[in-house]
Amino acid sequence: MSGGILVGEMAARASKGAPEQQDFVNGWPHPGLLSGAALQEDLAESFRRGVARSIEEHSLNYGNPATGSYMLGHPKFLQAMATFLEAQYDAPVDPNTLMSTVGASMGTDLCFRAYGKAGDICIFEEPGYFLSFQMARDQGLEPKGVPMYEDGMDLDALEQVCKESMGKVKLVYTVPVHHNPTGYITSNAKRVRLLQLAREYQFFVVADETYQLLNFQPTEVKPLFYHDDADDPRVFSIGTFSKLIGPGIKVGWVQAHPKLLQPLAGLGFIRSGNNPVIFSSMNLLHFVESGALARHIEVVSKDLGERCQLICRKLREVGLEVHEPKGGYSVWVKSKGKMTGRGGQDMAVKGDKFHDYMRLCYGWLSPEQLEEGIECAQQMHRFANPPVHKYALILWNAEQPKQELNVIMSSA
Repeated sequence: MSGGILVGEMAARASKGAPEQQDFVNGWPHPGLLSGAALQEDLAESFRRGVARSIEEHSLNYGNPATGSYMLGHPKFLQAMATFLEAQYDAPVDPNTLMSTVGASMGTDLCFRAYGKAGDICIFEEPGYFLSFQMARDQGLEPKGVPMYEDGMDLDALEQVCKESMGKVKLVYTVPVHHNPTGYITSNAKRVRLLQLAREYQFFVVADETYQLLNFQPTEVKPLFYHDDADDPRVFSIGTFSKLIGPGIKVGWVQAHPKLLQPLAGLGFIRSGNNPVIFSSMNLLHFVESGALARHIEVVSKDLGERCQLICRKLREVGLEVHEPKGGYSVWVKSKGKMTGRGGQDMAVKGDKFHDYMRLCYGWLSPEQLEEGIECAQQMHRFANPPVHKYALILWNAEQPKQELNVIMSSA
């Protein structure tokens, strides 16, 4: 290729208009998932029924005067959730093992509050969900990281920390399915061993299973709760509607043996204000019981699964290696230059690792935006690191890709 052809190709790209950068940071559902006619109609009918029965069901009050306050949640909603989850998990669900929450973040925060105290150690996977680190620090817990592999947390490293800390490890936070940010799934063998370690070293496991029901392919794993021992319970399985219906719903649940749930309900702000989603959860009762929720999960899973396949294909086309997840909202990619999305250093407890990795969320962008965003990142990397051609040396400023190109002819 001559210098003129190379310059002409790049000039043509500049005149055509370079692909625009896209926002791969937000782990949000795109507007199309929230505005579908079926979802809008089903929610409206469920809300209408919930409001109409609010006095009869005591959902506008603290509970039923005859039976007491609904600290763990409205009994009818918990029963409906038990029936729904049984069908989803293909495993028994006792409503007495459920507590309704304001989404997964509240569930996590409750566990940290009730089962940790200032100075205790909380173990996290690295890379891991960056905002969980802050939730632990807010409670005075000391976060420590152990490596995350394709089959789950490095349990040898976890055990080593337990031995060295002399009983200070009180909590382990894990995202065992469609891990944020890597998309990895913890194997059943590691789930069994994790619970063995929990009993041996007397810590509790907070399993953030936000994406348990958001599957593009079968996972062959059940919530971590089903690996727990009722005689010595150690697990909190945390779920939410935020990624299934919409983040504004803010209704979720904790699944744990009743012995573990009682301290959550006994926290001061629950005892004072009662369960915070009595009314909002009952407005979703018909949505859950009618089958509308199950149908909508199928829609969401299909839509996001297609976007996941698309972004993984585009990343491979530009020469990047990516683990294709079976569910969730993001992919974890090692960069070869230009970064986009959220920087990997945020996913380390001390911010000292994964500087050349990026978490790319695909739920918010359209297919066209996903493609354009990857192409933009590729071109910015290419222009920032141009090849030195035997006929032309191109001096290129990546921050101003449309500037005039300076070409120095070479006789090499």
